[in-house]
Amino acid sequence: MTRFMTLDFADGDRPALLAQVAAMARGPYGYVVTPNVDHVIKLMDGRVAEDVYRGAALMICDSRILAHLAKLRGKRLSVYPGSDMTADLLAPDHDLTFGVFGPDRAAFDDLVARYPGRRFTFIEAPMLTPGTPEWDAVVKTAAAAEWDVLLACVSFPKQERFAHALRAAGRPFGVTLCVGASIDFLTGRQHRAPKIFQQLSLEWLHRLLSQPKRMFRRYVIEGPAIFGWFVRTEVLSR
Repeated sequence: MTRFMTLDFADGDRPALLAQVAAMARGPYGYVVTPNVDHVIKLMDGRVAEDVYRGAALMICDSRILAHLAKLRGKRLSVYPGSDMTADLLAPDHDLTFGVFGPDRAAFDDLVARYPGRRFTFIEAPMLTPGTPEWDAVVKTAAAAEWDVLLACVSFPKQERFAHALRAAGRPFGVTLCVGASIDFLTGRQHRAPKIFQQLSLEWLHRLLSQPKRMFRRYVIEGPAIFGWFVRTEVLSR
């Protein structure tokens, strides 16, 4: 583990991290979060409950920006975007069953068609408010459903709260991956940044240019706060 900005990030190359996640699918229930800049800012300023995010069994860095900041402190973060991890986990030949929570039925059907050798379970994800009776009912349904790996693909931090709630609901085994738009990328509903943008750590710019109204606040107004939190947690705290 590498501690950075108060979070304990998992170490290892992609094959090692993927093997760790696959092993969790066969063990006691746990969930995986994939911290990016937006997640860390909202955790630091209290908009995300600490017990929900820190309750994850594994934190895998999803941000090259965070990795670059870590280098300034002589630390190395293993970057493994959630969308890459999802695609890699779906690719091998194995007998894992995947639950899908978030995408609509059409997206689910497209995913099934793309991976004919995999077993999938569709879990309805209506627009819900955490803590309501309707939310509790969906959590109960998901906790009892057939899956080894649950792909939780709803907005942050709702997917993390859902993964956390499954533990309280008594889910005995399996792993939930909080992986946002991963299914949208796999089914072509959204397009990831070209490789050159990824290599230059400019995926955020591609998303901003692709969805300016949706992403302007996140990347232009709120995003720069990460530098202040970096100074507070990694420089002044020492």
